[in-house]
Amino acid sequence: MRIISFLVSAMLVLSACTTPAPQIGPDGKPLPRVYNIRAGSKSNIQFRMLDSVNSLRQAAGQGPVALNAKLNAAAATHSRDMSVQNRPWHFGSDGSSPIDRVQRVGYEGRLVGENISETYETELETLAAWMDEPSTRWVILSPDARNMGFDWLQEDNGKIWWTLVMGD
Repeated sequence: MRIISFLVSAMLVLSACTTPAPQIGPDGKPLPRVYNIRAGSKSNIQFRMLDSVNSLRQAAGQGPVALNAKLNAAAATHSRDMSVQNRPWHFGSDGSSPIDRVQRVGYEGRLVGENISETYETELETLAAWMDEPSTRWVILSPDARNMGFDWLQEDNGKIWWTLVMGD
């Protein structure tokens, strides 16, 4: 009797560990899972991204970058603005360029580049996607980069507008 009870309990525990199958969209591909960013996790996410970027830079023979509060502010401003415009692009609703935004926040260095994304994916999945594209990979691995800004806006529906800014 004890053995049967143990086996039934073990089966119930193991059945709770299974991962549900992803939902499939009309195109036959899995639908994106919403990555909900909890309040109060901003610094954890920013430093996780910084550590990941620096690991990639080190593997490519480049020096590390430091998180910069002014570049974070420029990234946050642009993420909010992309959400308002409902399109991922490098120009603000007021016509501002990435150079304009880093100057507006008082960053004294030069803009190296800006990566943007509209997605439901995590910051690390987004970083992997950026590394797959030569132009966004160059921004991350640029030998001129010394500072990084990273921020986002998550809409109520779960969509995330990511912005990464590199400066010298």
